[in-house]
Amino acid sequence: MVKTPDELALMRISGKLLASVFEMLDGQTLAGLSTMQVNDMVDRFITVDLAARPASKGQYGFKYVLNCSINHVVCHGVPDPDEIIRDGDIINLDITLEKNGFIADSSKTYLVGDPPPAARRLVRVAQEAMWQGIRAVRPGGYLGDIGFAIERHAKKHGYTIVREYCGHGIGREMHEAPQVLAFGRPGTGLKLREGMVFTIEPMVNQGTRKVSTEDDGWTVVTDDRKLSAQFEHTVAVTRDGVEVLTLRRDETPIRGHA
Repeated sequence: MVKTPDELALMRISGKLLASVFEMLDGQTLAGLSTMQVNDMVDRFITVDLAARPASKGQYGFKYVLNCSINHVVCHGVPDPDEIIRDGDIINLDITLEKNGFIADSSKTYLVGDPPPAARRLVRVAQEAMWQGIRAVRPGGYLGDIGFAIERHAKKHGYTIVREYCGHGIGREMHEAPQVLAFGRPGTGLKLREGMVFTIEPMVNQGTRKVSTEDDGWTVVTDDRKLSAQFEHTVAVTRDGVEVLTLRRDETPIRGHA
């Protein structure tokens, strides 16, 4: 669970490479593309441009390099050549990458074209909620501090947090201990130690927090078909706070404990 300095150095490499995947996607016009076209674009970029491995491909029998979750899809959306991304959609792209034996995991919800104000607000608050959770990370803190900070922010804006899916430890394996919930009570749960690495990935719903899995066995949707948004970073507990290993160039790093 706790990474050595050498392991952490390798995880920084994986995280930086994965951040560059999202920076590549930031320059793309997603409207009009199929979700399979986006999958194939990311597959080529990771394998050819970055000489890395898409860690999701083949994991648990999943055939693709990313999850693409549009509008009311909460998570685990499956790429499909017939599913076209449209102006006004919101779409979460959840991508993993392995380099030198270590895996990074991150996701971002994209605003496609000109979504309505309510969709924009949900996406903004979901991103803020993730950062509230990240800012709660420090040695001597607790996992419950992270979940509490996330849910408090979402609730303040009238949204709900999905409870069936959560963040997780990560390293040589995609999913390691501990589970990192997006809800909780301060001062409870596992005590955080320097060198721990895990993901923080709140899924924030516009309406009910209740979700269901569709017949494909992967795609998770909101029960009321209202919108859902998610953001995710891989983070490390440092001596004085937190380091975001998948930080993109358009984001501001947190120095120490904020």
